[in-house]
Amino acid sequence: MKSIEKPLNSLALGRRSFLNASAELGVGAGLSAPTSVSRAAATEISDISLRDQDLSFIGTEETFSTHELMVLNNRLFLEDTGLAEIGPRRIGAMDEAGIKVQILSANTPGVQDVPGREGIDFAYRLNKMLVDGPMATYPGRFQGFATLPLQSPEASADELERAVREDGLVGALTNGIIGKKFLDHPDFEPVLARAEALDVPIYIHPGIPPDEVFQIYYSNMRPEYQTEFQDQVLSISAYGWHQEVVTQCLRMITSGVFDRFPNLQIIIGHMGEGLPFFYERIVEKMSEVTKSTLNKPFEQYFHDNFWFTTSAFFQDELLHLLLKYISVDRVMFATDYPFVNMKDGTDWFRAVNLPRETKEKIAFRNAEKLFRISHKRNSDQHLPGDAFWLGVLWSVIEIVRR
Repeated sequence: MKSIEKPLNSLALGRRSFLNASAELGVGAGLSAPTSVSRAAATEISDISLRDQDLSFIGTEETFSTHELMVLNNRLFLEDTGLAEIGPRRIGAMDEAGIKVQILSANTPGVQDVPGREGIDFAYRLNKMLVDGPMATYPGRFQGFATLPLQSPEASADELERAVREDGLVGALTNGIIGKKFLDHPDFEPVLARAEALDVPIYIHPGIPPDEVFQIYYSNMRPEYQTEFQDQVLSISAYGWHQEVVTQCLRMITSGVFDRFPNLQIIIGHMGEGLPFFYERIVEKMSEVTKSTLNKPFEQYFHDNFWFTTSAFFQDELLHLLLKYISVDRVMFATDYPFVNMKDGTDWFRAVNLPRETKEKIAFRNAEKLFRISHKRNSDQHLPGDAFWLGVLWSVIEIVRR
């Protein structure tokens, strides 16, 4: 993730504005450094990376904004990150990393907290901007999740249908708590029903905690420490927003959302937002108390109604833990650009010790299936970087080994 040149303490942000900022500034914080490996293991990883240099990708959590949206959400300090650039700079980074397609989504919180006609019109403008802008200018390189004015659920359902049927968008993305409600609240059933009817997924992205949640869970009572904004970062990228997404997903299962909408598909990022770590405990305890209220065993909903992406969590052990509990057929690649470097993500994944078929599913095949989009491999002359010659070298090594 590229650093932001302006120091935080010069931005004169309030708590809400800082939280909006920190959600981006802290995305990569806490990722562990590479561990030591033996020479033999390092050679094996190198060979795998070499083998998979021709692997290309669909990025499923890749963020954009506009000047208007950044003004609305007090994020003009993010202009230098490339958040609003959906042209040559982004395409160049995609080509370098080997990312064939980005599925774009509006920067959190989007317009979901904007009420009434203002929110409805704003969402429409953002969705049309994607279609008439980057998707038209660079055919095949960009797809999009619809931005929805979720303070108006019926209008959100209508905008989702319009955006999917008229504009070809591949689903919708929400950002955390909507006001003071999760998606399992009855108010949002029109949106869930429409998504199921259209057969498109909803990506649940983290959002900024409401003030009451922040005060109870995260507020630091020692103001002398706040020059470094410890409580704000704790409430978002360090911990809070990952737990909040998992909480929302568990509520959706427990409250019977997927019994009412059995074909509804939900995507979550950041390697499952901590769910794999808690998986066995959650399943054990929640299975005991939902036997008489749910149509299926509690854990079955994770396998029937959820998809998971790798966004911003480029760690082998976390991917292997996710795959311990979740089928590889429901895991997709993502980077969280521009807050994480795309090439860092693809370089990491090319070196992951998994079978080639498994890696292709995660890199692009699962996204092709879920979103019904075409992923055409680049021809050899367009492979990223030196991948063509590395691919040739790998073939020679394989011949010699035989």
